[in-house]
Amino acid sequence: MSARRSAVLVTPAELADELASETPPVVLDVRWRLDRPDGWDAYIAGHIRRAVYVRLDSELSDPWQPATAGRHPLPSTADLQNAARGWGITRTSRVVVVDDSNGLAAARAWWLLRDAGLSDVRLLDGGLGAWRAAGLPLDTGVFVPDRGDVVLARGRMPVVDIDGAAAFPSHGVLLDVRAPERFRGEVEPIDPVAGHIPGAVNAPTTGHLASDGSFLPEEELRERFLALGVRDRVAVYCGSGVTASHAAIALTLAGFEPVLYPGSWSEWSNHPDRAVALGD
Repeated sequence: MSARRSAVLVTPAELADELASETPPVVLDVRWRLDRPDGWDAYIAGHIRRAVYVRLDSELSDPWQPATAGRHPLPSTADLQNAARGWGITRTSRVVVVDDSNGLAAARAWWLLRDAGLSDVRLLDGGLGAWRAAGLPLDTGVFVPDRGDVVLARGRMPVVDIDGAAAFPSHGVLLDVRAPERFRGEVEPIDPVAGHIPGAVNAPTTGHLASDGSFLPEEELRERFLALGVRDRVAVYCGSGVTASHAAIALTLAGFEPVLYPGSWSEWSNHPDRAVALGD
């Protein structure tokens, strides 16, 4: 594994070894899906040893205000720090984030903690599917860690607001990582308007993954983004700001420094004054 990949991802075998060491990492279980946002019961039924359940809707997001933000606004620094201490994160912790959706949800925790100043945060490549495929065990019940003392300070990862997203295609590449049919405006099951931000380019985030749910090799990811016109400046958005973090990981693996538009389409589509593009 390359140095860049090992700084961002961890394999099931590597995580199992680290958990058996004298200084195991903090493991955050971020099971969340749009159709099943509460993963608590699944966590109780089986999770990686020492994993703490994290609620994406309430701990990794602020309450939604449609007029001012997307469906999953970034949490305040104070709220995130309080939650992180409850997860057992200390000033010296290493952190691994996992989910059961190939990293699509756990990437949100990766991005937030990196943004808040934690340098050693990695995502389990392939998620719980890869863990099970490796024949590794799961615990049941609830793991309650000792409270941590981490101090967080936001702002390490670049972001743009709605005006910055509108202007981005004039000086960089704005990637929309939703499914192609949503990008084209053929369907919109959630937000009030179908379509995409004018000037955006479609790069579905599931295309960053191999058939087993792990991230593609760095070279393949870089070729994919270069083919989309990415050279230097690149920003990314999705429906509500969650899976855009997954694409940010793919861009990081490819050697780029992505900018996140947290409000994403759920913010843009709630502003009737914003232009909407349709088709490819």
